[in-house]
Amino acid sequence: MKTVLCYGDSNTWGYKPRTADRYDHKTRWPMALQSILNRDAPPDDPRWWVVEEGQNGRTTCREDPVEGDRNGLRQLIPILESHKPIDLVVIMLGTNDLKPRFSPLPFDIARGVQRVAIAAQQSETGPGNSAPKVLIVCPPATVESPVFKHIFGGGTIALSKKLPPLYRALAGECGAAFLDAGKYIQTSAADGIHLDPEAHRKLAEAAAGAVTGLFGY
Repeated sequence: MKTVLCYGDSNTWGYKPRTADRYDHKTRWPMALQSILNRDAPPDDPRWWVVEEGQNGRTTCREDPVEGDRNGLRQLIPILESHKPIDLVVIMLGTNDLKPRFSPLPFDIARGVQRVAIAAQQSETGPGNSAPKVLIVCPPATVESPVFKHIFGGGTIALSKKLPPLYRALAGECGAAFLDAGKYIQTSAADGIHLDPEAHRKLAEAAAGAVTGLFGY
């Protein structure tokens, strides 16, 4: 059995854009990913184990002066060590770095994700203390909504649209695989930040293709 750890923010945690509570286990994209990866395996002998590690508000590598302990880079190693051995770390971060409180530049956000990826690669938490594989997922662009405008301001959409080519380039630079989620899904118009159930399913399908490709399946 291979272990995949999905490391992200509220969209990995499963935040519902219409009610602000959490999607059930079957809906959240990491659990949907596990179901898809195992759909041809015997029920009592699954081939893949997916670990959900999503936190609302998690950033790439930034200390949040308002929401507190959300630094994804700082939190990463204890999480990886608690779940080792890990064959693959899937990283989908960057949406919270768009907040004006961080005065973000697109390159800085992408570099933050790359720092998390490199930390995972150097963690020795793969099988036999090797380096786990890493898949960087660029989140879909945000969309217009008044719900979180008091937090994200008005410039988030244009900024988020600049991220995919930077994520792709910096993933290639550190030898990580790359997936542009925006090619498969859109952010919910309900709040402009989070994903509707269908988007979770489509993201899981796209991620499953990327994951199996990494292992030659």
